[in-house]
Amino acid sequence: MSSAAERIEPYVWKIAGVVILGMTMSILDTTIVNVALDTLGKELSATIAQIQWVATGYLLALAAVIPLTGWAARRFGAKRVYLASIGLFTIGSALCGVAESSTSLILFRVLQGIGGGMIMPVAQMIMAEVAGPKRMGRVMGIVVMPAMLAPILGPVVGGLILQNLHWSWIFFVNVPIGVFAAFLGWRMLPDSNLGDAGKLDWLGLALLATSMPLIVYGLSEIATKESFTAPTVVWPIVGGIVLTVAFGWHALRAERPLLDVRLYKNRIFAAASLTTFGLGAALFGAMILVPLYYQQVRHESVVMTGLLVGPQGLGMLLVSPRIAKMTDRFGGGRVAFAGISVLILSSLPLAFIGADTSIVLISVLLLIRGVGIGLSFIPTTTVAFAALRTDQLSDATPQMNVLQRVGGAIGTAVLAVVLQRASAGAQGGAELAAAFGTAFWWAVGICVASLIPVLFLLRAERPRGQELTPAVEEAEEFVEPIGA
Repeated sequence: MSSAAERIEPYVWKIAGVVILGMTMSILDTTIVNVALDTLGKELSATIAQIQWVATGYLLALAAVIPLTGWAARRFGAKRVYLASIGLFTIGSALCGVAESSTSLILFRVLQGIGGGMIMPVAQMIMAEVAGPKRMGRVMGIVVMPAMLAPILGPVVGGLILQNLHWSWIFFVNVPIGVFAAFLGWRMLPDSNLGDAGKLDWLGLALLATSMPLIVYGLSEIATKESFTAPTVVWPIVGGIVLTVAFGWHALRAERPLLDVRLYKNRIFAAASLTTFGLGAALFGAMILVPLYYQQVRHESVVMTGLLVGPQGLGMLLVSPRIAKMTDRFGGGRVAFAGISVLILSSLPLAFIGADTSIVLISVLLLIRGVGIGLSFIPTTTVAFAALRTDQLSDATPQMNVLQRVGGAIGTAVLAVVLQRASAGAQGGAELAAAFGTAFWWAVGICVASLIPVLFLLRAERPRGQELTPAVEEAEEFVEPIGA
C-alpha cells in the first residue's frame, strides 16, 4: 500500500464482511450435504442413484442461473439481486428441512440452488465496484477464504449436526444466517449502476436450462435399467444433446446470446473449457464416493467421516497461496499438467481400496489429491483467459463456471450410477469395498480424460518471468473459487 489511492477504507472491509456471510452460507451447504447423502438415503428410503440428485439437482440449478447473473445485476441492480438470491436460498433451505420425500427434497434443493448460484458472482460484482481494480486482488484474497475453508469445515459441521440433531437441521441452520445476512445486506450494501442490461436471451435460457438436466436424468436412469438402450435412458440423453446443439446454433446467430459460444473458436479457450468440465466431474463426482465409503464400508460416524474427508480440502488450502507465483514462473499450462498428473496418481490407489485399507493412507492420498485439484483449476483458468481479449472476460467467466458445475453434475450422476450397479447384491464389506473400487476406477478415467485437452494449453505458456497480461490479472480476480 504505497499510496493513499491504494489504501483500503474500513467501509470496504465492512461490505466484504457482509458478502462473506452470504457466501459462507451457500458454500458450506454444498459440502455439508455430501456427508449427509447416506443418512438422507436411509431416512427417505432412496437408493444412491436417487439420492445423488440432492447434490446433482443443486449443481444443475447453479449452472442454469450463473449466466443470468450479469444481466440480472444490470437490470435490477447488484444489491437487489444479492438480496433476492439470499432470500431464495433461505426459503429453499427452510423447505428442504420440511421435505418428507426424496422427490420433494430434490425439488427444494433446485430452488435453493437457483438462489445460491447468484450469491457468489453478485458478491464479486459488488466487491469489484466498491474496492476498485487496484485493490480488488487484496480484498478478494480475504473474500474467497470461505471457499477455501468450506471443503474442510463443511463435512465436519455436517457430521456434528447429523450426529446430534435431525438431518433437517443441515438445512434449517441456514435460515437464521440467511435472515441476518439479508438484513445486513439491506442496511449496508450500496446501490450500483452496472450499465444497460439489454434484452434477455429467453430462448437460449430455455434451451440451456432443459438440455443438461435431460442428459443427467438419462445417465442416472442407467442405474435402475437392465439395458443401456432402455427408452428412459436413450431418449432423455438424445433430447438433451439435440437441445444442446440447438442452443449452440441459436447462440451463433443471436446478437447477444446467453453464452457466447463464439469463444470456442479460440482453441486454447476450448481446451481449457474441456479441462474445466473434466475437473468438475472429477472433483464433485469423487466428493460423494469418499463419505459413502467411510459410512457404508468402514461404518464410521458422520462426525468422523467429516473429519476424514477434510484432508482433501486441506491440500487445496495449503497450495492455493502459491499457485499464482507458480503459474507466473512456469506457465499455467505446465502447472495444470502437473496438477492433473498429481490428481491421477493420487486417485489411482483408491481404485484398489478395500474394507481394511489404512485410513492414514487414504488421508494422505486425499491430501495429495487436494494439492492436485488446487494446482489444476486456477492455472487452467489463467491460461484460458490469457488467450482472450479483456472485453471477452465478462462472457468467458460465467461459461467456465457453468462448465465446472455441469461437469460436476454429470460426474456425480455417472459415479453414483456406477456405484449403484457395482454394489447391487454385494454382501459383506469386501464386496462393497470392491464396488467402491470400481467407481474410483471411473473417477481415475475422468481424470485421465481431463489430461488430454490440457496438452493444448501448453501452447499458451508464457516465457519464464513474463508479467501477466491485463486480461489474466482481471480474470484471476473474478474467477469463482474452487468448489464454490
